[in-house]
Amino acid sequence: MPQSYEYDVLIIGSGAAGLTVALNLPPHLRVCVISKAAISSGATLWAQGGIAAVLDNADSVENHIQDTLTAGGGLCHEDAVRFTVEHSKESIDWLIDSGVKFTRQDDGEDYHLTREGGHSHRRIIHAADATGQAVSTTLASQAEARPNIDLKAGRVAVDLITNRKLALPGNRCVGAYILNLEDNHVELYRARFTVIATGGASKAYRYTTNPDGASGDGIAMAWRAGCRVANMEFNQFHPTCLYHPHSKSFLITEAVRGEGGLLKLPDGNRFMDRFDTRAELAPRDIVARAIDHEMKRLGADHLYLDISHKPAEFIRQHFPTIYETCLGFGIDITREPIPVVPAAHYTCGGILSDDRARTDVNQLYVVGEAAFTGLHGANRMASNSLLECLVYGRAAAEDITRRESDIPAVPPVPDWDESQVRDSDEDVIISHNWDELRHFMWDYVGIVRTTKRLQRAKHRVDLLSQEISDFYGNYRVSNDLIELRNLVTVADLIICSALQRKESRGLHYTLDYPGLQNEARDTILVPTNYRTLAP
Repeated sequence: MPQSYEYDVLIIGSGAAGLTVALNLPPHLRVCVISKAAISSGATLWAQGGIAAVLDNADSVENHIQDTLTAGGGLCHEDAVRFTVEHSKESIDWLIDSGVKFTRQDDGEDYHLTREGGHSHRRIIHAADATGQAVSTTLASQAEARPNIDLKAGRVAVDLITNRKLALPGNRCVGAYILNLEDNHVELYRARFTVIATGGASKAYRYTTNPDGASGDGIAMAWRAGCRVANMEFNQFHPTCLYHPHSKSFLITEAVRGEGGLLKLPDGNRFMDRFDTRAELAPRDIVARAIDHEMKRLGADHLYLDISHKPAEFIRQHFPTIYETCLGFGIDITREPIPVVPAAHYTCGGILSDDRARTDVNQLYVVGEAAFTGLHGANRMASNSLLECLVYGRAAAEDITRRESDIPAVPPVPDWDESQVRDSDEDVIISHNWDELRHFMWDYVGIVRTTKRLQRAKHRVDLLSQEISDFYGNYRVSNDLIELRNLVTVADLIICSALQRKESRGLHYTLDYPGLQNEARDTILVPTNYRTLAP
């Protein structure tokens, strides 16, 4: 018999955003956190740099706000920026109280703060160069100790369940169908509140710094459920991913440049000062385009990031993870430069949400990279992402706590029907389509775009969408098929958003429209079932 479960709150995703929601909910609520792999295996675990917050007397909330607005290319929502920054210190205090061990100064008193691109002050609190690991493992440990929180790993969400799908009146989410990867059967999870915390969609691209699970699942599910999405054209490419044939998605944190790392051409010369007066400390979009430009100009596979001029002990102390990882590939960063290449890193757009993390569907929330809060604008400033997870995760938990006594139990929901499908004997189709998608997204919808490239990508994604839809309707679901279906949906959203923006702003750079429009506007896409679902 198919398994079914019922909770007060279902959280899909176990990174910093999802676990922050879970840990800030009252103990009388029954909470379930779903994770594809191990509980602390998402994008949070990979975050190296740190968390931006106003923690130094020389800094101010207004400085942090202004830096974020400047980096965002005129598209940040100032109310969202202010809300996030004003709640930054209390969020860091909560992490410290939860047991996260941040790096301190040599005197052991104050916390060590670093500076990254776009920041006017040192305000990045960190745990050496493995902040995400410290946050993720600490929060996971805290969640494991809470008797009201069930952590279920090895499960991937298939689709959200809404009143509309059940042919019931109203605009409400009542849970989700979840594939158990151990037995390959779809389970039913009913919940009064559902929280999407599934991360971004960088796996739509051939080269990415993200873990394998970053396939845009939450964004695609919410779109199918009737939620609007915004600014999906703004895909942040991290300028410096380790370039090595045996390395997979290893990011070289921006903090290396913040501590004096220099970008260099193969001949050893610097080049960033030709592109921006801030040189290596320019915002990521500028740095990524500069590297991309120089690679194409020279026909080079990669460039270099060099911090070997700093004392070896300083490098090993501040960047132990990078040092050890690179050394494992035969690169001693205390003596030689690091080969680097840009890679898809962060999805700045996402599911439209408010300052309480609520979406267009009642009782459905979104937190973290899957959300569009208005914080990042056209370009996410370094180390604001984990802060957003914390601030909006706590806001979602507060809103759920305030409303939970008013939300009734969910209606009956049918089990997942597998009676009309069969096992696939053509898995090569999935792998081929996955490979094709990621290649044309990289080639046509990458760091530099043109209308012709985008139109070509749109034609390809339309063909893939139909093929995958037919496949999905006839065969038993699998993790690869679910992710491919979601990636095609998200790729289409990215392409459609990019085609609508007739300018170059922030992370969206097109040769056909190199200038700025007079008015900065968000790109908001509306699904066909949005008006039907609206209350």
